[in-house]
Amino acid sequence: MKKLGRILLLIVVVGAFVGTLVFLYQKSQDEPEVFETKQATLDNIVKKTVATGSIVPRNEIEIKPQVSGIIEKIYVEPGDLIKKGNLIAKVKIIPNMINLSNAESRVEKSQIALEDTKTVFERQKELFEKGVVAETEFLRAKVSYNNAKAEVNAALNSLEIIKEGAAKNSGVSSNTLIRSTIEGMALDIPVEVGNSVIESNTFNAGTTIAIIADMGEMVFEGKVDETEVGKLKTGMELVLTIGAIENEKFISILEYVAPKGVEESGAIQFEIRASVEQKKDVFIRAGYSANADIVLETRDSVLSIDESLLLFSGDSIFVEVQQEDLTFEKREIKTGLSDGIRIEVLEGLTLEEKLKIQK
Repeated sequence: MKKLGRILLLIVVVGAFVGTLVFLYQKSQDEPEVFETKQATLDNIVKKTVATGSIVPRNEIEIKPQVSGIIEKIYVEPGDLIKKGNLIAKVKIIPNMINLSNAESRVEKSQIALEDTKTVFERQKELFEKGVVAETEFLRAKVSYNNAKAEVNAALNSLEIIKEGAAKNSGVSSNTLIRSTIEGMALDIPVEVGNSVIESNTFNAGTTIAIIADMGEMVFEGKVDETEVGKLKTGMELVLTIGAIENEKFISILEYVAPKGVEESGAIQFEIRASVEQKKDVFIRAGYSANADIVLETRDSVLSIDESLLLFSGDSIFVEVQQEDLTFEKREIKTGLSDGIRIEVLEGLTLEEKLKIQK
């Protein structure tokens, strides 16, 4: 009985030992790895670039005064529609005291000279009528008298111009009245009543009183990288997305590509400009930021795969193709146009073949 018990105990111990070994062996074995697959499809591949920029009026000008002084009155506000010749502001002239003094002195001297020549003229006239002096002497006195009157008028006009900005008898409106030179919308009035302004002249650009633009004709101004500028041609269609206007797309036609690039943050950027086709029910404000989608190349209904399926080795491109025994074969393919997500396959693959999805 004791012998039988020992045998049973030995069998149990051996069985437990063998079972433990089997369990540990099975535990040490890797589970077979299962890969997902994907097939190629026929798709349209569109390669495009995005240019960032802003919407600005094609015609935008700054109105500057022709005289220096102080803003006395402003007649428009930003947003007002203005016609050519409309009054924008009035400038009160603060004359230079030296110029004013010289002008007043000139008036006084010309009036004194006029009185003197008038006396001589009247005396010569009286003597001429009596036949005492020759006609030549009389005509010389008359010319001097007329010149003196003209000098008085010129001195008075000069004084009036210094004080008022224009002579009343000149037939020209005072240049203290600032008027619009184009028809459009007042975008900005950067001055206020009481501000001093400087006239526009050869040595000074002058103070801007108003910025006026034709809002009926807008253009997109943006920049593209040097790697893509070679594919752009005037007449290409751009699709604009304006951040401030949701759910709206605007068609734009490329009309200018800069011949010279500018370095920005280590990259060469080229300026582009495109006319914007506006919509009647949408008002585009000047300065809106916008993105322009520019289609560079397209391929219709071509064999394509996800770029994530590709393997690279040097200059070669590979994919892993599933075989009949469920193993995968590494195969070189030739690719074409890519949109950054899908890529065109030119050679080395068919629609029916399954490709290994890379983990």
